[in-house]
Amino acid sequence: MTSASGAPDPLAPLRSRSYLALLVFAAVIGVPVSAAAFGFLALVSHLQRWIFTSLPKAAGLGSEPLWWPLPWLVLAGILVALTIRYLPGTAGHKPAEGFKAGGAPEPIELPGVLLASLATLCLGVVLGPEAPLIALGGGLAICAVRLAKRDAAPRARTAVAAAGSFAAVSALFGSPLPAAFLLMEASGVAGATLELVLVPGLLAAGIGALIFTGLGHWTGLGTFSLTIPHLQHVGAPDAAGFGWALVIGVAAAFVGHGIRRLGLVLQSVVERRMLLVLPVAGLAIAGLAAAYGAGSGRSSSEVLFSGQNALGPLITHGASYTVAVLLLLLVCKGLAYCVSLSGFRGGPVFPTLLLGAAGGMALSHVPGLDLIPGAAMAMGALFTTVLGLPLTGVLLVTLFLGSDGVAVMPLVIVAIVVAYVVSARLAPPKPQQSPGPAPDGDQDVSAAASPAAPSGPGG
Repeated sequence: MTSASGAPDPLAPLRSRSYLALLVFAAVIGVPVSAAAFGFLALVSHLQRWIFTSLPKAAGLGSEPLWWPLPWLVLAGILVALTIRYLPGTAGHKPAEGFKAGGAPEPIELPGVLLASLATLCLGVVLGPEAPLIALGGGLAICAVRLAKRDAAPRARTAVAAAGSFAAVSALFGSPLPAAFLLMEASGVAGATLELVLVPGLLAAGIGALIFTGLGHWTGLGTFSLTIPHLQHVGAPDAAGFGWALVIGVAAAFVGHGIRRLGLVLQSVVERRMLLVLPVAGLAIAGLAAAYGAGSGRSSSEVLFSGQNALGPLITHGASYTVAVLLLLLVCKGLAYCVSLSGFRGGPVFPTLLLGAAGGMALSHVPGLDLIPGAAMAMGALFTTVLGLPLTGVLLVTLFLGSDGVAVMPLVIVAIVVAYVVSARLAPPKPQQSPGPAPDGDQDVSAAASPAAPSGPGG
């Protein structure tokens, strides 16, 4: 269909009957996918508590001993290596290569994604659940399409897969909006294609949100809220704060660049002999956690896992952390994060936020920088450097800090922009590619609905 000017009308599919059918299917698929995602997160949380809290007590050891993570991290390396080696597919995307939100796995690949992500998340590897949720949501949606209509068009399958990913990751963030924002920026889509691909996803996430928020008198399953409660009040930004935003943005760019480079180097080492080296990588993560526990007198779990649950207590009780402990946490968790990127399967989002918070809190002991603004700026700047998603960085920091996030948003934006620009200067130039023939409309939408790594410095 063409517009009055004779050019193709990019919004014509929105008025078609097939697109309305796609929206209905997206709304329907949002419910079971959100339920599956919530169940996955609940299972991970339960197994983490059982392995690292309940089991040591049941074994008569009292609290978790320093050596406790060692066998579990080695087991994680063995399980993930075996899954990647012997099950179909790659068990999910490689986190060292940046945040990737798409190409939904084929149904035959879903067991590998599930097993590798459970071993990674439950046994203490420093990665988060967002990437497995995106893959599982998209894969389950593809299964539903094949059950409903085997001869569905490729564009319809791709759009429904994107909707499943939206619905799944919205369970993690507790709201459809940040989930949509994250996938939108990661996919790099724009214009009319944005509406065609993202509207079904928003609809699936919105309908699926009833699973965890409830409907009327039905209370739902609960939410995984990102907002950190009981934070101290933050005043208006001042000149010193903007000066620190410049410093933190530059520092985060160098730190994040180092994390990305080390993660890629370790990935090349691990992939040569994964069955042998990945358990050793798990042992190294456990050793770093034990070193932090011995050196700080605190729980080794502050180094283990993604940091999603540890971030709130870290900032809320920031006054109880000395500079030496924060620096030790930054070094141990940063190195454990790099090792985790080498071959395990999980998301890279939350470790960057916790590392940024620890670094900003350490800097807040210097005059002129308060704890909350320091943590907020460093969280956003390091997230942006590692993942290349500046807009999502602003949104996530604001969600974590609640009303205080609005107060510090100008400082966070300055730090993020500085980090983004400096990290782009540090990144090696990408090889030029000769332009090929323009794709047709179906290929445009399909490519946009299969998000790739971001094109910014963190991609």
